[in-house]
Parts: sequence; structure tokens; C-alpha cells
Amino acid sequence: MTTEPIRSHAVGVDVGGTKTRIVWAPLAGDAGAEPAGDVTVATATWRGPLGDAEADAAGIAGLLREHIGTDLSASAVAIGAHGCENTAQCHALEAALRRHLAGPVRVVNDSELIAPAMGAAHAIGVVVGTGSIATARDERGGLATAGGWGWVLGDEGSAPALVRDAARAVLSALDDGDALDPLGRRLFAAYGVTDGDALALALTQATVPDDWGRHAPDVFAAADEGSALADRVIGDAGAQLAVAVDRLLRRGIRADAVVAGGSVIENQPRLQLALRDALARVRPELTFAVLDRPPVLGALALARALAGHDDDHPTQNGASRT
Repeated sequence: MTTEPIRSHAVGVDVGGTKTRIVWAPLAGDAGAEPAGDVTVATATWRGPLGDAEADAAGIAGLLREHIGTDLSASAVAIGAHGCENTAQCHALEAALRRHLAGPVRVVNDSELIAPAMGAAHAIGVVVGTGSIATARDERGGLATAGGWGWVLGDEGSAPALVRDAARAVLSALDDGDALDPLGRRLFAAYGVTDGDALALALTQATVPDDWGRHAPDVFAAADEGSALADRVIGDAGAQLAVAVDRLLRRGIRADAVVAGGSVIENQPRLQLALRDALARVRPELTFAVLDRPPVLGALALARALAGHDDDHPTQNGASRT
């Protein structure tokens, strides 16, 4: 008679575009206790171009063995991975990892870590940073998303989108014959221009999101200085993020909460308030919270939950049982 091996660790991994963070803790310990280990490395040190699940699996497994130990058979591993944009990609990385790791494994998109990090069981996660997207899992465990169409076409509320929409508002005001308000003055100064034509040219010559996104703080500063245009841009951003949440709910996603995270919304109370107010109008039944802890703790929570699953009969599509 054989006995089930003790899975000694819960391991959470947050694979971001620039950094990868790994935390681990004893499965038998207090879920609220500090992790036993915590390490951050540059993602570029182990990951190549996106889309190669086999290479990603080998890289992640190598990191875990380097920092946790060679025997990972007693550990449950959950990973939030930038670049796993749909259910099939998450499954592909899971399958590849199982060829390297003996214990249970779950892979989700990195945006899906913010809700479990906050202990929210039935929640839609809204990420607002360099990009923006709303994510959740459907009843079959499939990844469902709304928004996230990139900095030129969408990503409402993100840093580059705020500047894009702010510039549109300023140029429209100039077309109306209005004088520059604080938002216009700040954008002119940020781009070193003196008229609307030059501002439009400077923005259309942008080649990467940061060309716009680095000026997002000026939008919030202008609102603080009394700019009605900036205030409207921020309010519209919150409304569009609420629309993304509403779309997921109308597609049958079951949720009672929204958790928002990401560099922009975590640091800008005006955008937090705009999203909170917009949700109160369209979905007043939802609670709202802003992430106040590292997303990797969401991966650790998923790993703890995964440790109780039957390895031979995993939950369909890798979904949690909550």
C-alpha cells in the first residue's frame, strides 16, 4: 500500500513582462503567515519570445529548482503568466510544466492573480497599468476577457490611453475656440510644443506605449489644478472600465466583486473613485476593492487551493473549485 506524498510547499509564481517573482510557504502552515521564501528575477534572464510553452516550462522549472530545491514533487505550483492570453495557452504551459514537475500545476493569466491575492472567490479582476483588461473564469473554467485591445485602439484607463484621450479632449477644445486649460498647458509642456498641430504630430509619431504613458501623471495633476477636461477624461476612463466589467457579467460570468490592480489605478485615487462610481451606477450589487498587496500572493493562494485537488482528476479547464 502506498501513501500520497506530502506536498510540502505551496509555490506561487508571477511572471510579468519585466520581472518574475516567486514565493513559497509550507502547505501545513497558516495561510496568512509570511512566505518562507521570496525571490524576484528579471524575466529576460530566463524567458525568450512569447509563445514557446516548452521553453517557458523549462525556464520556470529551472528557476524553481534553483531557488527552492531539486525535489519539487511535494509542492503545488500556481503560475500567473504574462503572455497566456487565452485558455489554450494556459493549458499548453500547464502541460509542458507537468513534464518537469511531479506535483499539481495550475497556470492562469497574470491579471488573474489580483482577485485571489485579496481573498475574493467570485470576482472580476480589472488591471489598469500600461494596458487594461477585465478578466474572469466562466463556469467551465475558460478564461473570459473584456477590453485589452492595445494602446492604440483600446486599453481604456491605462497610462497611454489616458494621454491619448486627454490629447483628443484638448484638440477638440481648441477646435471649439477655447483657451488652453491646465490639461492643455501640461500636455503642451510635456511634449515641448506651442500649438495643437505640433501636439497632434508628436502623439502620432509615438512608436511604443511609453511615448504616451509616461505623461499620464499630467492628466491627474491637471485635474487637481481644476481642469474640467482632465476630470472628464478620468471619469470617462472609469466608465469604460465599468463597461468591460458589465460585458463579462452579461456574458454569464458569475461574480459578486471587482478587484482592481495595476500601476495606474493603485496609485491614482481619482481613477479609483471614477471606477467605483461607475460600477455603482451600472452594477450596484458588486463590491469593489483596490489591490493593496503583491499579486504573487494570489498565485500562492491558488497553489494552496490546488494542493487539495485530485491530481488524476483536475478541475475542468484548471478552474478553482470556488
